[in-house]
Amino acid sequence: MRWQMGRRSDNIEDRRGIGGGGIAVGGGIGTIVLVVLAYFLGIDPSVLLQGGGGPAPPGVERRAPPPEQDQLKDFVAAVLGDTEDTWREVFARMKREYRAPKLVLFSDVVQSSCGTAQSAVGPFYCPSDQKVYLDLSFFRDLRERFRAPGEFAQAYVIAHEIGHHVQNLIGIAERVHSLRSRATEREANALSVRMELQADCFAGVWANNANRSRQILEQGDVEAGLNAAAAIGDDRLQRQARGYVVPDAFTHGSSTQRVRWFREGLDSGQVGACDTFKARQL
Repeated sequence: MRWQMGRRSDNIEDRRGIGGGGIAVGGGIGTIVLVVLAYFLGIDPSVLLQGGGGPAPPGVERRAPPPEQDQLKDFVAAVLGDTEDTWREVFARMKREYRAPKLVLFSDVVQSSCGTAQSAVGPFYCPSDQKVYLDLSFFRDLRERFRAPGEFAQAYVIAHEIGHHVQNLIGIAERVHSLRSRATEREANALSVRMELQADCFAGVWANNANRSRQILEQGDVEAGLNAAAAIGDDRLQRQARGYVVPDAFTHGSSTQRVRWFREGLDSGQVGACDTFKARQL
């Protein structure tokens, strides 16, 4: 992936090395939500996260991040900058204004306006504060545990979370949240799947437009991105964690579905091609 020459975003909030076994909240020690393998089991972090949050208070001792993460941070800033440039252009064509989110880098545990979470939830987007949260160690898991190596696989993860921000800006997230609040568990899960698949499609829209404008893709990148989409499908994650698959419990979509919708955005480059909520077959 050609990212080295890209513009670096300044919308990075680096909280790495802050936290540990407990985090100060409102003058006391807040409860750490233990969301072990929540992301890997396909559980929506916004359902599990509880309570308020914000950055760790001043004066908290910060541990130095591992030196090997320096290039990863630079990579994230470059990809985030590219999503900002791309979505600003896409929104302008839709006669809308794109407001870029912040991306929070953290290690082990973090507070957001959606609550307190450990890195086990994986990368997530909090609509309440319009921030993406990422522990860079997830990229190691993506490469080693899920066998999805490659820089474009990592970029896909970031672009997927930015896709949720796009959903938030254009009002989709609010409508889905309202529908889920009145739905049965099975119906709510089905809505979540459509939401996640649309974010996959939006990740593809970013890649298509960024490549046409800045030629970011190299040989093998598309395959790496599709492999990453397949690697974190609900069916594959459930089979790894439980030994069996429960389709009604899917919240992100199967491997086949995630690949299909990422490919849809990648091939079309059009937001209108990503209406998973009207699709008869996912």
